[in-house]
Amino acid sequence: MLTERTEIDKIEIVGPFKHLQCRHAIIIERDGVEISRSFHRHVVSPGDDVTEEPQEIQDLVALLHTDEVKAAYEQHSAAQETL
Repeated sequence: MLTERTEIDKIEIVGPFKHLQCRHAIIIERDGVEISRSFHRHVVSPGDDVTEEPQEIQDLVALLHTDEVKAAYEQHSAAQETL
């Protein structure tokens, strides 16, 4: 029997604005034995809506994406748009 599951297997905190780089492993198993693994990544930036993210990601966002970090990221993003 083939089964597929996805799990977050790595979360990295990147840069001064504490972006979360999340790696998902997509695992295919045959009769409980892994036969394939591939990866998908996405980044969570300060101010992103994380209501659909797993609780682990939401907890990290609550801890790392403080009001100060979000304000600094907004200011940085606005400055980049004017270039």
